[in-house]
Amino acid sequence: MPSSPYQHISKIMDLLVNLNPGSLLDVGTGFGKYGLLCREYLELWDGRENYSQFLRRIDGVEVFENYITPVHEFVYNRVYIRDILKLINELDFSYDLILLVDVLEHFNKSEGKMLLTKILANNKGALISTPKHPSNQKDAFKNVYEAHRARWTKQELSNLASSFFVSDGTHLITYIGRKESVKKLKRKLLLRRVKKIPAMSTVIQTYLHFTRK
Repeated sequence: MPSSPYQHISKIMDLLVNLNPGSLLDVGTGFGKYGLLCREYLELWDGRENYSQFLRRIDGVEVFENYITPVHEFVYNRVYIRDILKLINELDFSYDLILLVDVLEHFNKSEGKMLLTKILANNKGALISTPKHPSNQKDAFKNVYEAHRARWTKQELSNLASSFFVSDGTHLITYIGRKESVKKLKRKLLLRRVKKIPAMSTVIQTYLHFTRK
């Protein structure tokens, strides 16, 4: 479908905001939901209070042209009406983040591995959400690309690159990418968790004060 489960929006957006990419490629835009959410939470919340001047590059890829609406024209800098398996060989820009939300299961396993390998070779990282047990979905919305073709495991995704997984009952939600990028994300999320512990903010500030000297 040109959509994805609403239950995972907060987990995916929490990772996105903490990754804070300056450039992003949304693969399989569908209705354009994540492009819109990225514009809102990466641009309108950046302190500039500027409603019309977008600074980040957010591009999209959608293989099924019938999904494209005026929303896409407003949200994305550019939308490629292409098959990502072919487009990935032609892109001449390195993105901070590639977004694959409920996309990976639509490729067979060899196609998916090839795609992820090329993504990780030329971009900083990828944020992936894919069902642990995909349904037996065929085409939908008169779109043959909607069929489910593969099931991925945590081990398979972990083997591709450094990774950080978010706990979820139905989906594998992970950021995979360069080792330093994954480490930075883990530190950021750990620091946020520690700050919630009473009296720990003072300890952290003291530690940072002395380690910076």
